[in-house]
Amino acid sequence: MSHPDAKFEKVSRSDAAMYGPRQLLLCGFGAGAQEKFEKVLEFAGLLDVPRIWAGAEQAETTVSHLFELPDRTGEGAGSTLPRAIVVAGITEKELQRLMMICKNSGMKTTLWAALTPTSEKWPLSRLLNELAAERRTMGRKGRR
Repeated sequence: MSHPDAKFEKVSRSDAAMYGPRQLLLCGFGAGAQEKFEKVLEFAGLLDVPRIWAGAEQAETTVSHLFELPDRTGEGAGSTLPRAIVVAGITEKELQRLMMICKNSGMKTTLWAALTPTSEKWPLSRLLNELAAERRTMGRKGRR
């Protein structure tokens, strides 16, 4: 069951920075996929954005704590978590560009989220579960 505070919000194309520190939290990327994603970031002009590569051992860590970890934490280690990208502090235009490049690159299906004051308080596992539930709901609506 989806949390009442968790709701899908359409992203516009604003130049205003989104909530949180300018950073990416990345889940479910193996070492090889991490290298490929670095090229995607370079193409998107976001190679300077700090990133945390979360592993299964961090599933019960709060999202806000994960965003406090040093740049490139977890780099090179595989992850069995669902593939997800949680963005913070980038602009909506940058997010749109990153999503389009990921889609055009043929990257494996990915859950996407922007950090919010609600989601940053959750353990990572809860955020991933909410994103998966949202994806299922959106998929059902798309088949009607």
